[in-house]
Amino acid sequence: MKLYLASASPRRRDLLEQLHIEFEVVSSTYEEHKEQAMNPYELVEAQALGKALEALIPVTTDLETTEATDTTDTTTAAESKGYIVIGSDTIVAHKGHVLGKPVDTTEAIQMLKELSGDTHEVVTGVALCRYDEQHQLVAKEVFHVVTKVVFYPLTDEEIKTYVATGEPLDKAGAYGIQGQGAYLVERIEGSYTNVVGLPVEVVARYLRKF
Repeated sequence: MKLYLASASPRRRDLLEQLHIEFEVVSSTYEEHKEQAMNPYELVEAQALGKALEALIPVTTDLETTEATDTTDTTTAAESKGYIVIGSDTIVAHKGHVLGKPVDTTEAIQMLKELSGDTHEVVTGVALCRYDEQHQLVAKEVFHVVTKVVFYPLTDEEIKTYVATGEPLDKAGAYGIQGQGAYLVERIEGSYTNVVGLPVEVVARYLRKF
């Protein structure tokens, strides 16, 4: 069965490639939101499911009957053949405060100062949606994975130097553990790939039974 990853993140793509299974990266029309009433675990699951359900899947073409069809068009999941879509969302949670991607360098600095010398959680929600040959949603699995991350106490100079690299600006919590942000981290408790953006070891187990 065809597998699609509804994410523009190159980090998630690289992680999924570690499973040595064929998949295709697609976009999603889902617009992320931050519901204040949701706890971090409910939030990432809702976001992941939204991305999976609103994925844009390439149209498949039956050459015997529709040779003129343009296979480069995209449509929603309901108009393609049977497949599985993976949606995912990652946030950083610290003392009940949800930290997404910083909007600018000032917010990145504020986030890193907040995380300095303390423990936070990286929470990733994952949704697996399976469709049959009639393009109907027949099954779904939604779950989240939590990793605790401990930061070293950081000086203002360390924070400003790291932010100046530009690395924090497209990452939840304003750091990337797979890059120069690794030097900020004293230790982790749990899945490393979860902190990068997709807990592939857990996803692989779900896919085997899905």
